Amino acid sequence: MDASFIKDLLIKHAKTQEVPSTQLISEWSFSLMEVLFPEVSEKRLNSEWEIQNIFGKLELELKTLLYNTRSCDHTRYDEIAVHFFSKLPAIYKDLLLDIEAIVAGDPAAWSAFEVIRSYPGFFAVYMYRVAHQLHLDGVPLLPRILSEFAHSRTGIDIHPAAKIGKSFFIDHGTGVVIGETTIIGNHVKIYQGVTLGALSIDKKMAGIKRHPTVEDNVIIYSGATILGGETIVGQGSIIGGNVWLTRSVPPGTKVYHNADNKVIENLIQN
Repeated sequence: MDASFIKDLLIKHAKTQEVPSTQLISEWSFSLMEVLFPEVSEKRLNSEWEIQNIFGKLELELKTLLYNTRSCDHTRYDEIAVHFFSKLPAIYKDLLLDIEAIVAGDPAAWSAFEVIRSYPGFFAVYMYRVAHQLHLDGVPLLPRILSEFAHSRTGIDIHPAAKIGKSFFIDHGTGVVIGETTIIGNHVKIYQGVTLGALSIDKKMAGIKRHPTVEDNVIIYSGATILGGETIVGQGSIIGGNVWLTRSVPPGTKVYHNADNKVIENLIQN
């Protein structure tokens, strides 16, 4: 083996920050999920003390992960971990609404247990809501690792900085992409293969809203691509399968694709 190649690798190892493995980080998030949703666990907790004790352990583990990823100023590790767990009841409440939306909106879903245990869309949304709260607390690396773990497991790619409202439902899910500056309202349903992306990937656009806004009660069917930071899908609209959309549509609009063109039909009767 070339000696200079080995030397270059050794230098890189010496300079590169040590970070816990993706497996270790994802195990923390899954352990949290097991407390919130015993449907995914073989173990049942038998007392309030036991639940509090596990939360305390997970809070300590989060502090350690923050320290070992050098995710923020060392004086904030305790503050961030404590704040995250203070927000956990609100995160849990939002996840319950997500579960209700899936059970109500999918004829194939027979129970909340089935959704929690087996639906990739719910798992991806769970990981997003955990990662998003860490993102809001100013943690730069850990949220992205969690999101990419969910992406690898489900095929659903949700950037932790995206803003997603209540009662969110991803059906099937494989191939869904939700970009960093996407804003999604309440009671939105998305099918597999949907992309909420940017018109340009120029690095100069970092920090600029470059992904679309989807208002409340919108349905986006499989294979649809919606691009651009100025693109707004109005409340109550339906975006059909395989539509390519780069401009805003007003509330109550149906957009669908046929063999040759895109047809827009207003659903609101005057």
